[in-house]
Amino acid sequence: MDRLDNTVRPYAWGSTTAIPHLLGTEPTGEPQAEMWMGAHPGAPSRTARGTLVEVIDADPEKELGAPAVARFGPRLPFLLKLLAAGAPLSLQVHPDLEQAREGYADEERRGVPVTAPHRNYKDANHKPELVCALTEFDGLCGFRDPLRAAELLDGLGVGSLKPYVDLLHARPEDAALREVLTAVLTADPEDMARTVAETAAACDRLGGDYAPYAGIAHHYPGDPGVIAAMLLNHVRLQPGEALFLGAGVPHAYLDGLAVEIMANSDNVLRCGLTPKHVDVPELLRIVRFESRDAGILRPEAAPDGEEVYETPTDEFRLSRYVLPEGGATHDLTLDTAQILLCTAGGVRAGGLDLTPGTSVFVPAGEKAEVTGAGTLFRATVVV
Repeated sequence: MDRLDNTVRPYAWGSTTAIPHLLGTEPTGEPQAEMWMGAHPGAPSRTARGTLVEVIDADPEKELGAPAVARFGPRLPFLLKLLAAGAPLSLQVHPDLEQAREGYADEERRGVPVTAPHRNYKDANHKPELVCALTEFDGLCGFRDPLRAAELLDGLGVGSLKPYVDLLHARPEDAALREVLTAVLTADPEDMARTVAETAAACDRLGGDYAPYAGIAHHYPGDPGVIAAMLLNHVRLQPGEALFLGAGVPHAYLDGLAVEIMANSDNVLRCGLTPKHVDVPELLRIVRFESRDAGILRPEAAPDGEEVYETPTDEFRLSRYVLPEGGATHDLTLDTAQILLCTAGGVRAGGLDLTPGTSVFVPAGEKAEVTGAGTLFRATVVV
């Protein structure tokens, strides 16, 4: 197996301390938002044999396994990350596979450069994702019931929010959520900035259920995404709990450290909380306007001590092992490739010692025996 040397991305929303604390290194004072583990061309992991892209390209069937190549093609179909949010990420949704293919083909046909800031589709793939908390982790996930959203907005006592409250009461669920989100994102910017400022002041004053939105408004003053965020469920994950984000589900991560895994795609449609391009018509085509519970996932017990986070996607499968002191050796050998990530304690995998934040790539079929006392996440595919 190959020890991975991984890139840390310094996005502005990143925590300055969470990833260094996990790795046992000194903070630099700069944000360290995401550590990428995988073969994404934007920041592939490095090994003694070259980048993981080069390793896989040299012999895809040997590295990934013939079943995985037959199912997903000659590339690693997932990207594993450590994600450390010190400020809210953009409010966003991801397309399903058909929407991604249509959108990518359309932008290619129109000659929109892949690097253009207004480009929506960097590839033709969907981007389901799973985030699993390592610390308390705050996020927004899926629409509230319209009547609950109306109650939250009405409780602020902000007059300019009343038309949204009335719409949420008067229309069927799909129409209510669609019309309010459309109205928020297309409102006059100066009027919306005043509404957001009044909303932020009221959230500060009231606290409680409003406190998360006061924090969001502090980071994004005047942004219509502050109002859009109040249409969504706020959730606080405890360590070990997770969220699955399927196509069309609006979401944002607010604060905390987590393991994240996703299909290998860059396709994001933004709804707000960002200075980046917001394509409202395309966004409205992608969003699923239906209320839902946040859907907190807890791992399900599997043989040999494995705990699996069950999701409906096949591009990735995330599980963990919580290994006790003096416990048995676990044989993790698979006929598909896997990435193993230690997040606590000390683990020995195939002769390599793993400490928190370190990871290895295990080619398909390679013997993978694990011992030690710590927490180990395992990422692979379903074939």
